[in-house]
Amino acid sequence: MLVAAERVEEGPSTQSLALRYESLIRLADAIRSQHDLEDLFQVLAAELQNVVPFDAMAQCDHTGNKVHWHLSAAIDSALSRLSEVPKEETVGWSVHRTQQPVVIQVSEAETRFRTTIERLRILGLQSLCAVPLSTAHRQLGSLVFSSQIADAYPPDEVKFLSLVAGQIALAMDYALNFQRLKLLLELTNSVVSKLHLRELLREVSAGIRRVMECDAAGVVLANPETGQLSLYAVDFPGSKSGIREGFTITTDTGAGVASVFLTGQAVIATRAELNSSRTAIAEGTNSLCHIPLMSRDSVLGALSLSSTREGAFGEADVAFLSQAANQIALAIENALAFGEIASLKDKLAQEVVYLQDEIRTELKFEEIVGHSDVLLRLLAQIETVAPLDSTVIIYGETGTGKELIARAIHNLSSRKSNAFVKLNCAAIPTGLLESELFGHERGAFTGAIAQRVGRFELANRGTVFLDEIGEISLEVQPKLLRVLQEREFERLGSTRTLRTDARLIAATNRDLEAMVQDRKFRSDLYYRVNVFPVRVPPLRERREDIPLLVRHFVQQFSRRMSRSVETIPSETMNALVHYDWPGNIRELQNVIERAVILSTGPVLKVSLDELRTRVPSMPESNGLIASADAGKMRGLLEDTERKQILAALKQANWVVAGPRGAAALLGLKRSTLQAHMQRLGIRVSRSGG
Repeated sequence: MLVAAERVEEGPSTQSLALRYESLIRLADAIRSQHDLEDLFQVLAAELQNVVPFDAMAQCDHTGNKVHWHLSAAIDSALSRLSEVPKEETVGWSVHRTQQPVVIQVSEAETRFRTTIERLRILGLQSLCAVPLSTAHRQLGSLVFSSQIADAYPPDEVKFLSLVAGQIALAMDYALNFQRLKLLLELTNSVVSKLHLRELLREVSAGIRRVMECDAAGVVLANPETGQLSLYAVDFPGSKSGIREGFTITTDTGAGVASVFLTGQAVIATRAELNSSRTAIAEGTNSLCHIPLMSRDSVLGALSLSSTREGAFGEADVAFLSQAANQIALAIENALAFGEIASLKDKLAQEVVYLQDEIRTELKFEEIVGHSDVLLRLLAQIETVAPLDSTVIIYGETGTGKELIARAIHNLSSRKSNAFVKLNCAAIPTGLLESELFGHERGAFTGAIAQRVGRFELANRGTVFLDEIGEISLEVQPKLLRVLQEREFERLGSTRTLRTDARLIAATNRDLEAMVQDRKFRSDLYYRVNVFPVRVPPLRERREDIPLLVRHFVQQFSRRMSRSVETIPSETMNALVHYDWPGNIRELQNVIERAVILSTGPVLKVSLDELRTRVPSMPESNGLIASADAGKMRGLLEDTERKQILAALKQANWVVAGPRGAAALLGLKRSTLQAHMQRLGIRVSRSGG
């Protein structure tokens, strides 16, 4: 113990000693309840103010840096005008190194700490006492008192202050251990509860920076693909050079961190080593510490801490940070494993979704066979429009499966639990079509012996499918337009208006646009129906689907007929694929059914000569028979058919039915002849055609 000047006065009185020790007891009680070092210092200043003379008080850490201050108002304002004293010339640093109390007087006789003496004189301080803050196993710095009173710190004061410093050191050690143990517990909880890696490491970095009282803390990880080191998570609120997550670590920017990944050993970078780091210079960093994050025998990353204080990290800090690093490494392992599991789970989920999509595709289109591009595009259109209530019209040649498409649209819609009502408009005579669509009351016409519910009424909240909509007569079309626009209609023979919420899906093999131009189909109805046109490709445009269809029909008819057809010769399959199929899938189905009937053994037998003699189908444009040659051929056929019917009617005296009627002369049923007459625009009155 060094004393620059001794007091002449007598030692403290018995009452004064009692006050001091009462204060010491209160101080001991107070510091036991404090876990925050700054709060502890404030409690210390308040308790000692009554028993120890001081105008300035400072706590210095083990590096000699002042971490806590308590100053009178006059000294506080004057201190702002002074520059910092170099650490090597401070009393606190000397006391920490020697672990001996120091007492100095501000006088010419004092030769030590000349720079400190000058600062004290400027501040009006006359005496100073510094005592070490140490426990049996840790040196925590020093406690410095200064007073405007000369000779304020005699030996008994120094002894008392040393006793106080010992209590404070124990409290500080306890507080540091408490904070560090609390941090380790928090790390353990984070490992268990948090699996998102970046969020976890952000929280860890903030906690370590707070407990270690440093300027920055972060975790450096290597990119698994490039091997490049970068800050994966960092807590650096006072960064001057904009260091943030994703900051790339190089030789110039990361002093010593690369060696941690190479050796797996902790690194404490000295001030001299930091002079080569551009980032350290820019940030004013004087201390760096890198701790490896070990997983078994490999380095997962590095825990990096930086401080503007020199010597901020010691061996004891490395020991504690290594314990924390073990928990962080475990957290990274868990997070990486979780990420890998999540990735595999996502991949499996995608595969499941894909398989479910495949299953759903099979279920949604279970009666539609094929995987050609043109068919898949058609199915994609169906999936797009099906959930909506928009009107759909299906164009395509006869036998292409337009009804299957309509049913698929219904099954994929929200109306699938309600009725799917279909009607072939070409198969119903004109006089009965209106009754079929809208129903009739009893006695509405001859033969109406009971009330009948129409198709639109049956399809309420469901779907009505009108096949061959182009065959609807001009007289019925306005009523169909009304039910589509207004959702209302009347039964034949009734004046009561009924409402329906039926979705319309129509189909035709005719060119409705051409019919509109020929005034055979109303334009307003055409635009109402042609909301979402869908074209069903003919079989010749999807030849790659023919083998699948052939096998499907062979299996279907074999089960139905209890046959065991197992083989289809390649020559037969090639012939089926290259045939044009003017009747499309319906014709293919009939050919295969006949072949299964004729196949008595396991090999499918198809009459190839019969296929070669069949007339190929006419070429199409946009799915419709719309070319010039096709139009001429159709016109010629219709003209010939019209002439034959008119001749038969004239011969039968314009009588359609009966044994001597035109239907009997032509060998047709009455309803069939009426359908042809309706299609050709032939009408019969009592006076003739």
